[in-house]
Amino acid sequence: MAKNQSGREEESFPVVINQQSSLNTHERINRVYSGEIVKLEVGYAKVLLETNEAMRADEVGLVHGGFIFSAADFAAMASVNEPNVVLASCNCLFLAPVRVGDIVTFEATEHQTEGRKRNVTVKGYVHEIKVFEGEFKTVVTERHVLRLDLMKNVE
Repeated sequence: MAKNQSGREEESFPVVINQQSSLNTHERINRVYSGEIVKLEVGYAKVLLETNEAMRADEVGLVHGGFIFSAADFAAMASVNEPNVVLASCNCLFLAPVRVGDIVTFEATEHQTEGRKRNVTVKGYVHEIKVFEGEFKTVVTERHVLRLDLMKNVE
């Protein structure tokens, strides 16, 4: 165990990235709020989110669901791992509360590919308790979504 900045002991998680897999998307995401990739394979990503005080929603220590969703979305994007992957839609369930200090493990598995469309299942756990499950529909665009000319076919 290593000590964090506050002196609290915590587990350190080695990053396991296959020689053939390097992160090709979302390289500049803030990993404090969206999690850290600890395993990356073709069609699969494992992301750990260590929740912190900035994520607190109330006096009891509930973590705001937006942080949980952000980490799940990051895991989904990493599993697709294309430079121009974007989220089209998501159907998700928040199954149990997450507390400040919990470490949430997200596993994202790409399970359907149809042209530029990719479907990814993401599950999040605190220890053995499933706290999140979602079905993410993504699209891989030809160019960056902010550089697409979406109005070119509109008269």
